[in-house]
Amino acid sequence: MKKFTTLISAAVLSASFSAGAMAQDTLALVVSTLNNPFFVTMKEGAEKKADQLGYKLIVLDSQNDPSKELSNVEDLIVRGVKVILINPTDSDAVSNAIRVANQAKIPVITLDRGANRGDVVTHIASDNVAGGEMAGKFISEKIGKNARVIQLEGIAGTSAARERGEGFMKAVKSEKMELLASQPADFDRTKGLNVMENMLSSKPNTQAVFAQNDEMALGAIRAVQASGKDILVVGFDGTKDGIAAVKRGLLGATIAQQPGLIGEIGVESAVKLLKGEAVDKNIPVPLMMVVK
Repeated sequence: MKKFTTLISAAVLSASFSAGAMAQDTLALVVSTLNNPFFVTMKEGAEKKADQLGYKLIVLDSQNDPSKELSNVEDLIVRGVKVILINPTDSDAVSNAIRVANQAKIPVITLDRGANRGDVVTHIASDNVAGGEMAGKFISEKIGKNARVIQLEGIAGTSAARERGEGFMKAVKSEKMELLASQPADFDRTKGLNVMENMLSSKPNTQAVFAQNDEMALGAIRAVQASGKDILVVGFDGTKDGIAAVKRGLLGATIAQQPGLIGEIGVESAVKLLKGEAVDKNIPVPLMMVVK
């Protein structure tokens, strides 16, 4: 009986040790939404790298809801994760979630979208300002100076929307383009279609469109096709659907981010933190222009 009890104790001790080891090796990724191919690719890149490096990765979807984002982070704290990678739903609202993680002494890394407040160890993203400017200059090259353009904006309050718009407006000014309208479509394909339909009715002399992501660009293309007009559409992100549309000649170009690489670098940076290694405050991920 004594020997049996000893075996049980050893098993319990082994299980406890294994659970502790797993907790020590657990990272987390909180994604703004998995209803967008860009963020799905980011998640897949993070999962691939975590698996390669031997770390467990918990992925939670905030469904574009800041309150869900906060509850996701609170849940992860209870679960004892060691580093939280977060792709914010909103650069202001995410501060609440980051503050909770800061209080729990859990390092936070932001991906793609930055945070306006809170202690973030590192931010990993493409240079959105440069990308917006690239899109504007491409339009000017194709249409010429004084081109009449429309901009479809992303979710208000996100750093990506603000920075891409800033870059595009630099090009509008330097290339002397005429901005006919700029309106949010929330990074959403259906909203991109609906907003573009309305804009084409009110701005029939539009020559080109810059959509701050490929999803809105793909929606805009449908509206343009239905109108029968010849309008250049440029997207941003370089998603699979976006690149396919470029190859088919439907989308003029897309400014390609590398979401999978953003996810990979996020996990690599988290592992460095766990090992006590230094990471840069900002880590840029290269952009490239994809044309037919």
